[in-house]
Amino acid sequence: QVQLVESGGGLVQPGGSLRLSCAASGFTLQYYNLGWFRQAPGKEREGVSCISDRDGSTYYADSVQGRFSISRDNAKNIVYLEMNNLKPEDTATYYCERAPRSTTIQDMCVSGDTFGSWGQGTQVTVSA
Repeated sequence: QVQLVESGGGLVQPGGSLRLSCAASGFTLQYYNLGWFRQAPGKEREGVSCISDRDGSTYYADSVQGRFSISRDNAKNIVYLEMNNLKPEDTATYYCERAPRSTTIQDMCVSGDTFGSWGQGTQVTVSA
């Protein structure tokens, strides 16, 4: 059974940091492009960051550029999202997803072109 399980969310003060993890099971993560998405209450899901399987190239939404960092550990079958200098507007449920190699990371993150198998996500709340 293909599964992506997100973890690492929590409550953090503005300016704080969190590291999200997404553990894959039922498939080998290294053969897919991977991405982190988020959805705040009343808003549409948006792509935060995506990473290519081929060369590790990355894409970041303008709102997180310079603060977030995506990485993957193919040996552990895990993808991470390091989040620094968190802001209240980063508050959302964060999800990870995968896309075929044929999908560019721009299409994955900007257009949401993924397999669409969304998990439970992990809640990130940034508040004083």
